[in-house]
Amino acid sequence: MGKVILGVTISLDGFAEDINSSVNSLYQDLDSLAKTEVFRESIIMTGSVVMSKKEFEMADDPDLYAYNYEYQVPIFVFTDKKPERHPKETDNLTFTFITDGVAEAIRQAKTAAGDKDVNIIGSALTTQLCLDEDLIDELQVDIIPIFLHDGFRPFDSIDDLSIKLERIEVVELPEGRIHIRYKVIKQVDMI
Repeated sequence: MGKVILGVTISLDGFAEDINSSVNSLYQDLDSLAKTEVFRESIIMTGSVVMSKKEFEMADDPDLYAYNYEYQVPIFVFTDKKPERHPKETDNLTFTFITDGVAEAIRQAKTAAGDKDVNIIGSALTTQLCLDEDLIDELQVDIIPIFLHDGFRPFDSIDDLSIKLERIEVVELPEGRIHIRYKVIKQVDMI
């Protein structure tokens, strides 16, 4: 059984999105990142992807996912409303729009992934939801050496203060990006 992995990229001052909810400045190194072993391993190990409507809509044209998105796997988009037009799909990349919340999207993604991992594309809000609802097995945080000074932080509003993380790996990537993998330690209520 694969893991449920949430990946989020943050600036050195802790922001996952700028004040306009954009992540563009956090991925200026995307070409060099795509050539790393960390990125290639993620592609190989991922059996399905979960993202919010907000991440889905970052593409100027959702039909571009079909042949251009690095993860050519089933994609589960949690949203309050399904799009009016279903985006283009391929034999491998399909879209399922879930209106019952992130937990249901992850449940369906796990089924689709089989023995591979579910990769959650993390925004500030998605990260908070997944941590608060104890939905992930692993948290991957990439830190970019830039300052955004303002925006949205993924860890500011975590309700569950009992969350424990165990560092698995730290990798230095090109252009100053640091990749950190944490195992999320599941907390068991003591009776």
